[in-house]
Amino acid sequence: MQTEEFDDLYAAAFPRLVRQLTLMTGDADAAQDAVQEAFVRAWSRRRTLRAAEQPEAWIRTTAWRLAVSRFRRLRRGWELTLRHQLPATVAEPSPDRVLVEQALAALPPCQRRVLVLHYLCDLSIEQISAETGTPAGTVKSWLARGRRSLAPLLDTEEKQDTHA
Repeated sequence: MQTEEFDDLYAAAFPRLVRQLTLMTGDADAAQDAVQEAFVRAWSRRRTLRAAEQPEAWIRTTAWRLAVSRFRRLRRGWELTLRHQLPATVAEPSPDRVLVEQALAALPPCQRRVLVLHYLCDLSIEQISAETGTPAGTVKSWLARGRRSLAPLLDTEEKQDTHA
């Protein structure tokens, strides 16, 4: 199938296939996505698709399989979500946690990242360097600067004394 023939097939069949898949699946957005993906796959096979071989049927079948596969993935995700739901009530974060999160948010992203990787993920300087692609010396520098910047933000005793 030549490019022009494929373009003609797309122009004529796309709206029809989307309507058909919408009726089959009950979801217009999913149908449109599936038909679009089926046409992408057909494009890569356009040289082997022949008009006499009903390329529209091949595209419709492919779109249906894609839609079914998507629905299965969504259903599986939903089942996993239901199985692993969070407790109905979630405790409020402690004042210390809020303070730490606010203090970290005030830091430059590079310092924030290495502090989290070092103290929360328990990574060594070498591991942080490898994960971030940053030289170890730079990681050490960012850690030192981050700690210096955090110290006054986290000094709660000093803040409490000034309020008393």
